Amino acid sequence: MISLKQLRYLDTLAETGHFGRAAELAGVTQPALSVQIRELEARLGVELVERHPAGARLTAMGVEIAARGAQVLADVREIEDFAKARAGAFSGPLRLGIIPSIAPFLLPRLLPEITARYPAIDLVLRETLTETLMRELVGGDLDLVIASLPLDHPQVETAEAYTEAFMLVAAQAGPAGAGPLPLSSLADQRVLLLEDGHCLRDQVLHACGTSLTGPRRGGGATNLGTLVELVANGQGVTLVPEMYAHGISGREERVRTLRFADPEPNRRVALAWRKTHPLAQRFGELRDLVAACAPQ
Repeated sequence: MISLKQLRYLDTLAETGHFGRAAELAGVTQPALSVQIRELEARLGVELVERHPAGARLTAMGVEIAARGAQVLADVREIEDFAKARAGAFSGPLRLGIIPSIAPFLLPRLLPEITARYPAIDLVLRETLTETLMRELVGGDLDLVIASLPLDHPQVETAEAYTEAFMLVAAQAGPAGAGPLPLSSLADQRVLLLEDGHCLRDQVLHACGTSLTGPRRGGGATNLGTLVELVANGQGVTLVPEMYAHGISGREERVRTLRFADPEPNRRVALAWRKTHPLAQRFGELRDLVAACAPQ
């Protein structure tokens, strides 16, 4: 009979495309994982994986089996969650995904509160981009996601927790005024943004709308620290969340942070969960906790 362990290993292999990395992620040795995949292939009578020195690629049949297996694993997790929900309390693993531009500022406040209020919860954190988090949420690999709206998906419920303003970061000797600045002032600036595909880039573009008509740069920058360093060296200006801006002002003398005039560009931070999650009715409690922990 096919085992859940074999399906989990196949799912991990499909995600990584490499036996070594899949074994590391699964917490087993590579030979142990390889043996289970071989046994699964033998049980099904089909080849699931193309093996080559550079890694592993699923066959067409492997892709189909992995997709069906992922659904089975999601159903099993739903059964586990249902049992926890019927027990009447938050307990056991709670898999929380969060985007990198929120995690270092919110989690130091949020985690102690969750631990104090729900001591039976074993919080498992996952920090990555919104697109990946939403895919894993819908697929059942995560229970909750903290990210910025919009988070549109027919299977997902969202609850806004707080709103956070964007602030301008400019060089101390740069041309930016004293603030609060009109958003239209960005039209004459070289605005540095993160690389394509990064959720914070999309948030800034959405918040600023047509105000960003000037040249936009940033190259392959994948984090705000790189953008701030570019600003400090006179390469342009950038926008960062207010939580991040407060940290800059205390440690970086080469740049200054400026507020925008009302209405300030902002992002709306929310919790998201699957509508079918057995604990969905209780996730509103965590939304209230996130709102209370939002930096002022």
